[in-house]
Amino acid sequence: MFSCVKPYEDQNYSALRRDCLRRKVLFEDPLFPATDDSLYYKGTPGPTVRWKRPKDICEDPRLFVDGISSHDLHQGQVGNCWFVAACSSLASRESLWQKVIPDWKEQEWDPEKPNAYAGIFHFHFWRFGEWVDVVIDDRLPTVNNQLIYCHSSSRNEFWCALVEKAYAKLAGCYQALDGGNTADALVDFTGGVSEPIDLTEGNFASDETKRNQLFERMLKVHSRGGLISASIKAVTAADMEARLACGLVKGHAYAVTDVRKVRLGHGLLAFFKSEKLDMIRLRNPWGEREWNGPWSDTSEEWQKVSKSEREKMGVTVQDDGEFWMTFEDVCRYFTDIIKCRLINTSYLSIHKTWEEARLHGAWTLHEDPRQNRSGGCINHKDTFFQNPQYIFDVKKPEDEVLICIQQRPKRSTRREGKGENLAIGFDIYKVEENRQYRMHSLQHKAASSIYINSRSVFLRTDQPEGRYVIIPTTFEPGYTGEFLLRVFTDVPSNCRELRLDEPPHTCWSSLCGYPQLVTQVHVLGAAGLKDSPAGANSYVIIKCEGDKVRSAVQKGTSTPEYNVKGIFYRKKLSQPITVQVWNHRVLKDEFLGQVHLKADPDNLQALHTLHLRDRNSRQPSDLPGTVAVHILSSTSLMAV
Repeated sequence: MFSCVKPYEDQNYSALRRDCLRRKVLFEDPLFPATDDSLYYKGTPGPTVRWKRPKDICEDPRLFVDGISSHDLHQGQVGNCWFVAACSSLASRESLWQKVIPDWKEQEWDPEKPNAYAGIFHFHFWRFGEWVDVVIDDRLPTVNNQLIYCHSSSRNEFWCALVEKAYAKLAGCYQALDGGNTADALVDFTGGVSEPIDLTEGNFASDETKRNQLFERMLKVHSRGGLISASIKAVTAADMEARLACGLVKGHAYAVTDVRKVRLGHGLLAFFKSEKLDMIRLRNPWGEREWNGPWSDTSEEWQKVSKSEREKMGVTVQDDGEFWMTFEDVCRYFTDIIKCRLINTSYLSIHKTWEEARLHGAWTLHEDPRQNRSGGCINHKDTFFQNPQYIFDVKKPEDEVLICIQQRPKRSTRREGKGENLAIGFDIYKVEENRQYRMHSLQHKAASSIYINSRSVFLRTDQPEGRYVIIPTTFEPGYTGEFLLRVFTDVPSNCRELRLDEPPHTCWSSLCGYPQLVTQVHVLGAAGLKDSPAGANSYVIIKCEGDKVRSAVQKGTSTPEYNVKGIFYRKKLSQPITVQVWNHRVLKDEFLGQVHLKADPDNLQALHTLHLRDRNSRQPSDLPGTVAVHILSSTSLMAV
């Protein structure tokens, strides 16, 4: 991973550090100077802010004091609890924070080698499909010699303040971190994908089955190194950071620092009873103000758990912002959960691995409106199909598909103000098995995401075998921006962009002819296939002018549902389209029957029936089968 890290703004950490040591000066970052421009993109500063280096704030500054912990962090004056909550989750994962804080031993202050310190640090973040190395100096904003933003419990520990500064540099300034999204920070720390879950809309508080399923998924994410956060939606401005009677705070992001099934009871009785409770540990980024309901720090419910179990869980009785709740209470009081899944693409892993397709795209405008690639959502039917289109295959009878679209982050500057996200989303359509060119008319919608002005939009969906087209869009037409599309499947999906609207003209077109008509054929299903009592292992082949589409094998049924579509660009309109039905055998497949179809210009929606015949007779068999074949359309090429 480290060999693929790209220097941010072409600042090479090693070269800059060597230069500072050679000149015996402390580094001063020209791209993120110690000025108000690095603090605000609008408004005026309040108290006089002084930028100080750690050695001017305290004696014996350190990157870490007694290691790294979620208890280290405390939110400062900027409203970035979302970022601090993500840092709290990060701090609990050694393998992850060591990616974000590379060379951490070498970056640590060494009192015995003061001349080896150059006042320069660097951190890694995953941004828009790649890891970037962000260089900063160690000058931090203070008022009255106190850090005004994220700070540690220990006055001489600075890792969280320095990580925050590097992240603020990416965003443009510290103020740009006000009111962000935890999901974005979790992705930036891991390179994973964030899945938001609306607990209220999903009715998890009252639906025990759904709640248990969600807990198991969260347990899996946590056990495999993922990060999770939770929050309570603030409906009005007055709700923001309003404390509820139960001690929880609205409009506030909490880090989930542990997920586990807690064994109830004492001694051997606990093991024989095997009674367990689904519980989650959360942390308030403020480092104080905790949940005061059941299973809070001083709650009598803890008497149900043995001392050894409590020690294993790390239960403490102090107002440090960290507390336990049952998952049922989490679903009752919290409104949103974000799971950041680490997508495992390593073939060497014992856990489930995914195949990833990663494609960069853009919504663009062009002088020729037909070349526009910013058509807006499906509400804008006249321009919707102008959007970028991507095709992928599901190659198993059914597969879980993870899709994430991320727009390029926009920086905040004094000149341009805050970089606002576009409202984005995507639709997924099931298309013909042999489609190679862009869609120009609606087909069956297989799934769709929400539309939201978030940096990332995620969807998890189960889809049957077939070919699909993803259309990522902005909500309104005419907006431009870059995006990253990531598609995860169990087997390679051959995901790629559809760039051509129609078959290209070549030097052979005048000799061989150019397609003039497009025909879509849909084979629905069959009835009464004559075979064994268990039914046939049948499949369908659709042929047209040398091109063919084959369905999946429908095993052991006399009434299969093929539901296979093909699209054909036709040059010789007099030649028929052939539909054949075959029975799959171990040694040699058995031909069951076929029908020849001709496009009927007076009845383009004609439904044809294929009567199967015995393979040894030209007459219909005693138990004839039938296959419904639907000609969906026959249209001129440019109209497709």
